[in-house]
Amino acid sequence: MDAPHDADRAHAKLAESASTLKDSAVQQVDSADRRTELAADRTILAGERTYAAWVRTGLAALASGIGARALLKDVVFPWLATATGTMLVLFSAFCFVAAVWREMGAGAPPPRPDIKRLPAALLLIVNGFLMLVSLAVLVGIWTARS
Repeated sequence: MDAPHDADRAHAKLAESASTLKDSAVQQVDSADRRTELAADRTILAGERTYAAWVRTGLAALASGIGARALLKDVVFPWLATATGTMLVLFSAFCFVAAVWREMGAGAPPPRPDIKRLPAALLLIVNGFLMLVSLAVLVGIWTARS
């Protein structure tokens, strides 16, 4: 008499266990999907930090090139001050190009990020302007009176 009752209880417990296992699997999948989305966001943000580092380095090199020409002209040979300023300004131009190249050539896009990338047109406009500034500074360095 107790055998059918025990079998019913065992069957009910097995069904409950299966339901719990199924819910747990759904939570794991949802959790893994969310981790993947967050990893995609971190990838985009890391690329933007790299872009900012290239631009920051370029701006520092540009300012250093202007300063080198202005501060070194009375300390070293004029041609050396001009060459130093020129090299720093050329390095700044390289940094501005590298910033866009690294940001736009990031490889395969990360899966389903929550955030959007910076628009490519914005990157090109900003860095194009910075390249023009570098060119103007270079002309200024080469045509400035000693």
